[in-house]
Amino acid sequence: MSTYQSGARAARIVCLAAFASLLAGGVQAKETLEKIKDNGVISLGVRDSSIPFNYNLGGVRQVGYVYDIEQKVVDEVKAQLKLAKLEVKEIPVTSQNRIPLLQNGTIDLECGSTTNNTERQKQVSFSTTFFIIGTRLLTAKDSGVKDFPDLKGKTVVTTAGTTSERLIRKMNDEKAMGMNIVSAKDHGQSLLMLESKRAVAFMMDDVLLYGERAKARNPGDWVVVGTAQSREAYGCMIRKDDASFKALVDGVITKLMKTGEIREMYKKWFLQPVPPKGLELGFALSPDMEELFKNPNDKAFE
Repeated sequence: MSTYQSGARAARIVCLAAFASLLAGGVQAKETLEKIKDNGVISLGVRDSSIPFNYNLGGVRQVGYVYDIEQKVVDEVKAQLKLAKLEVKEIPVTSQNRIPLLQNGTIDLECGSTTNNTERQKQVSFSTTFFIIGTRLLTAKDSGVKDFPDLKGKTVVTTAGTTSERLIRKMNDEKAMGMNIVSAKDHGQSLLMLESKRAVAFMMDDVLLYGERAKARNPGDWVVVGTAQSREAYGCMIRKDDASFKALVDGVITKLMKTGEIREMYKKWFLQPVPPKGLELGFALSPDMEELFKNPNDKAFE
């Protein structure tokens, strides 16, 4: 083999290795802000039924507490990149596919009800926290279920791909409770399981349970009960190690907290009537949230 052929072969090997590395890293070869500037498009992951955070009212009518935050991020992206026009694509995601769709570049940002934890931090980065919750149960007032020990031998529903699913399965195994655990596609399907009496309780983040109760056929029939099984921090998901985009998103959320604007947003979505039924969640600001507003951070609880 000639020196020229050897050099050419070596060059091909280097190119192939670089291409494989690019594929493995997905879109991370190009940072999100650069990608958005080049394409003139930002793709947002949106949720169908994460009331009151990010949910759909039919067609293209997307609303919610964190959806409003997401829109402020879009405004800041447009301003920082000095774009006269920025196309916004809204792509529905679920608890199961939200991380893969972020990693492969289908979406650039997901702000819904995603828990920031150390396991997920291996796959994605998280913004400054915008909400802190506990995991509890939604059940009928006359179900006899007051706390998690009452679930022994009963059917419980939770939403697939969530931390609640992991927690309830771990509890079932470790305490030999004999529960029949059903994993629904999304929160709406979990509520349907409950309303149709195919499950005695629905385990999920407490604030989401208040949202599901608000959209139930007869909200007064349902109560949120049980000792919180975890404290969890919600953040917007960003592709891993994308420092410039994380700094932008963090800056938007922190500014909302420091100026007090986020308190008005909280009041709008948690203490006043919300669509589609105009019902109040009545979810008062917790001590955890008060502390978060005073000292914004992106720390996970686990």
